[in-house]
Amino acid sequence: MRSKLAKLSLRVFRIRVIGILVSVLSLWIFARLARRVLQQQTNAFDTAIMLAMRGIHNPLFDQAMMGTTFLGDPTILFIICLVLGVWLYRHQRRSAANTLAIAYLGALLLQFVLKPVFTRERPALWEQFILLRDYSFPSGHALMSLVVYGLISYILTGYFPQRQKLITSITVLLVFAIGFSRIYLGVHWPTDVIGGYAAGAVWLVACILSLRVWQQRRHRHAQVERESVSSRR
Repeated sequence: MRSKLAKLSLRVFRIRVIGILVSVLSLWIFARLARRVLQQQTNAFDTAIMLAMRGIHNPLFDQAMMGTTFLGDPTILFIICLVLGVWLYRHQRRSAANTLAIAYLGALLLQFVLKPVFTRERPALWEQFILLRDYSFPSGHALMSLVVYGLISYILTGYFPQRQKLITSITVLLVFAIGFSRIYLGVHWPTDVIGGYAAGAVWLVACILSLRVWQQRRHRHAQVERESVSSRR
């Protein structure tokens, strides 16, 4: 049992180190990008990509992107978190369910706090498919989809370790597709999406590290109880 706990502690340590490195890199990317956005140094880059994106528009792809962007809507993400959270609670995985709820609420709050700071207007290069009135940077869809789907992927790989590569690949493609759809539909600049990913990555890492700490404490508590029962016999 102690050897298992030692392996678990080592895994948690590795996750912490990797998480800290990812957080530092993401913060650096967001800080540099935010400064350039405030100084309007990304306008040429953003406009060039948006105009190039306009050239690949077609009715079939338009509908596909509308469906894809729908998967990053906060309401849809809330429903997904609610359903999975109930399932986790019923299977005695309360730490994972609580973390998922905190991750969603934190991501939602984060975008509401950041957008008014930068007050960046949304693209107006062509008529938008979706009329939105809030600010553009960072992309809330990119931020929230990375956090929610990223954490769900992490939780699922714990249940299905043999499917880790498949689950991770699907998650990466889904999150990328949602970000791409925001640019394609003309509701976000490319740097909005990148900024959303960077901000979301920091929060996602914090949630994963917190979950690992709770799980480690639970395992230790369970071990103490088992040893206490054994000593009485």
